[in-house]
Amino acid sequence: MKKSFIDAQTARRLSCKYPTPFYVYDGQGIRNGIRALNEAFSWCGDFKEYFAVKACPNPFLMKIIAEEGCGMDCSSYCELILSDSIGVRGDRIMFSSNDTPAEDFEYARKLGAIINLDDETHVAFLAEHGGIPEEICLRYNPGGDFSISGSIMGNPGDAKYGMTEEQLTRSVSALMKMGAKRFGIHSFLASNMTEPEYYPTLAGILFELAVRVNEKTGAEISFVNLSGGIGIPYRPEETAPDLSYIGRRVKEKYDAVIVPSRIKKLSIKTELGRYITGPHGILVTKAIHVKHIYKEYIGVDACAANLMRPAMYGAYHHITVLGKENEACDRKYDVTGGLCENNDKFAVDRMLPEIVPGDLLAIHDAGAHGYSMGYNYNGKLRCAEILLKPDGSDELIRRAETPADYFATFDFCDIIKPEFSERERL
Repeated sequence: MKKSFIDAQTARRLSCKYPTPFYVYDGQGIRNGIRALNEAFSWCGDFKEYFAVKACPNPFLMKIIAEEGCGMDCSSYCELILSDSIGVRGDRIMFSSNDTPAEDFEYARKLGAIINLDDETHVAFLAEHGGIPEEICLRYNPGGDFSISGSIMGNPGDAKYGMTEEQLTRSVSALMKMGAKRFGIHSFLASNMTEPEYYPTLAGILFELAVRVNEKTGAEISFVNLSGGIGIPYRPEETAPDLSYIGRRVKEKYDAVIVPSRIKKLSIKTELGRYITGPHGILVTKAIHVKHIYKEYIGVDACAANLMRPAMYGAYHHITVLGKENEACDRKYDVTGGLCENNDKFAVDRMLPEIVPGDLLAIHDAGAHGYSMGYNYNGKLRCAEILLKPDGSDELIRRAETPADYFATFDFCDIIKPEFSERERL
């Protein structure tokens, strides 16, 4: 069984200060995960992780991640603002976006970020909006299916991202004429991979591509960006990827392909989000209703607006009934939120201990693509985020939204004049 990093006593203490639902993050767990990643790639002296801000865009957590030596992988104007706000600028930012507006490129260039171009047509667009830097990256899409040991892991040919090899090679030649001197190659072929051969297989593909591009164009290939894709074990029976093994296998590919080539040496970069924060975030929610019809339903005060992955993907998130960890899971429930959508369910036919109103539930592995994918459908308000520190203390790192926040975008007119008494949420 999965074990929550907070117990019932801690959750109840927090719920007295911060009304449920709320996210809570384990700061030390985030640090430990980054240190394990850095150790796995320590053989590459200039290895660097660029945290995928999209996974958990909170500046308090981003500061912790930056303190561990990570850069930031940004994909939008506001993510660049977040990075800039915590003092992460220059080549500590990897700007990986697609269908990119001009102002985003211009701001990224102003910050000195490494630009990762998604399309051949973006070469001329970037030249016009921001200018061509000396070091630049290009995103590769090999097309077709992506397989490991005969098993299909992803379908790059159906993805909107990246360039063909021919387009990438042409882009490198064009960029060289425009003043670019050093190049990175990036690719993302599959998501949430617990298969340990994913990174080594991808690394081999990109190392071989780097050699071919170098031979065809004479370009200096300075780095390969393996992007994200390393997954986490959402289900209790799953095993976390062995980072030490992954690092060793990537080194084997590097020694076999890069070292004998004209390139000789390049750096490795990654853009992990799910791995960095995913296991270290929990959504705490309270059971408020029990419904008996054709099935047994537990209604909680969180909903898909707080964590949409189960509704959107049918994703599994483990649930612990805090304080009842040792009780038999002998009741079958659908755990639901209050949206006017039938897919607003955190669990379907889940075996859990008996739940009564007032019980606190911990929804595991919500630290990545959880809060960040939140929305305001049905007028639901985004919840608070809390950082749990190693000494057991806590810090509010984002307050819960209030009705005033929901109506704030009508501040330009006098049509909306809601009369409401705001609930105290802090």
